[in-house]
Amino acid sequence: MKAICFYFQIHQPFRLKRYRFFDIGNDHYYYDDFANDDIITRIAQRSYIPAAETLLRMIEAGNGKFRCALSISGTALEQFEQYVPEFIDLLKKLADTGCVEFLAETYAHSLSSLADPEEFANQVKVHDEKIKELFGQTPKVLRNTELIYCDDLAPQILAMGYKGVITEGAKHILGWKSPNYVYCAASAPKLKILLKNDKFSDDISDRFSNTAWDEYPLTADKYIDWIASTPAEEQIINLFMNLEVFGDFQPRETGIFQFLEALPRFAEERGIEFWTPTTVVSKLKPVAELSIMHPISWADEARDTSAWLGNKLQNEAFNKLYSVSERVRLCEDRRLKQDWYYLQASDHFFYMSTKNMHDGSVHSHFSPYDTPFDAFTNYMNVLADFIVRVEEQYPMSIDNEELSSLLTTIRNQEREIEVLNKEAESMRKNIEHFNEEHLLREKAAEKASAPAKRGPKPKAKKADDAPKCKRGRKKANPEEPKAE
Repeated sequence: MKAICFYFQIHQPFRLKRYRFFDIGNDHYYYDDFANDDIITRIAQRSYIPAAETLLRMIEAGNGKFRCALSISGTALEQFEQYVPEFIDLLKKLADTGCVEFLAETYAHSLSSLADPEEFANQVKVHDEKIKELFGQTPKVLRNTELIYCDDLAPQILAMGYKGVITEGAKHILGWKSPNYVYCAASAPKLKILLKNDKFSDDISDRFSNTAWDEYPLTADKYIDWIASTPAEEQIINLFMNLEVFGDFQPRETGIFQFLEALPRFAEERGIEFWTPTTVVSKLKPVAELSIMHPISWADEARDTSAWLGNKLQNEAFNKLYSVSERVRLCEDRRLKQDWYYLQASDHFFYMSTKNMHDGSVHSHFSPYDTPFDAFTNYMNVLADFIVRVEEQYPMSIDNEELSSLLTTIRNQEREIEVLNKEAESMRKNIEHFNEEHLLREKAAEKASAPAKRGPKPKAKKADDAPKCKRGRKKANPEEPKAE
């Protein structure tokens, strides 16, 4: 039995407005709300919504036989809630089918896994909570930002409770091996690895509408035939791509939605199923360990992290950002923490790449800036203001260990003060209760010791009050002897 594992990524960053040097210290709002609203609304109408509707029809038409996975960054979910709430409703319908799995990832679509393990774990946890809140699922498979993965990450990912991780089937890692198997991590053998099949994924995402391609036009039956013709022992074909492929990278006019919707019918004819990543890691055993000593990703030809950390500008910004990570985690300022997440989005570093200066790559296509240096300057101005705000709470003159120890002492003292206040409040109530009872007892004692009240004294009888005989004479006493 052969199966296809479809995974679609959805991410949008909070784009920065033009922030100049003289804004530092004066303006603490960094975002271009108009651009964020316009871009996500436009892409949602052109791609996300029709793609989600197509997936829903595919599930309903096949009575649940079609299955896929989605990974949506926290920053994208926030923007959907704010600007395109109808798409959130569509995602909930997909979740309710039981045929769509939501994967774990960093909330901010950040590069924290390369710099700060604690921040990485915190962000993944917050993202899981958001997925649980919106869609009622607890993710079991992790998809790190841009499919970044290496051996150093595997033990932490396994310790965080995930059964598997998905990453790039990079040729320089696989060598002669095929990506169409499940592997396990060399540094954590219990963690299973799913690898993207580059060729089959790129046939859809990059080459579908390329009229110069020798296989153009690509039809659903031809595509399924290619997959069916892979060696029988290769059981899983992992197709990983952005959801924007459908309707944005490949416009509706190319027939991309019809192509996608036709896939399940031809797959069923060839005995090919559709599995989610959790189904794959549950059903298939790893064929071998896979060691990936240096971080890989699914970006550019190099399939490494140079798209975000390949020059001095990017590394300067990256190191400056994470130099305050521990201080931000210690603070309780909600607005500061929100900005911390938004500024970590990998897109900000992607815009600083100088690769587009040489090969006209996608870096310049996605960047809102004229040059990588403009992207660097704007970001560093924002970051400078952000760090000023952090220093106002926790000065940089205090080192991290000393600050952590000091804050621990302060928080312990706060807890002690809180306990003492509760005890004092309890004692005050006890005293009030005692005083009330004492007052009642005193009143009761006074009442008991007071003399009994006597009624009014009877009036003394007067002579005139004596009984009289008729005619006013005194009535004779019958016992008195009569006078003779």
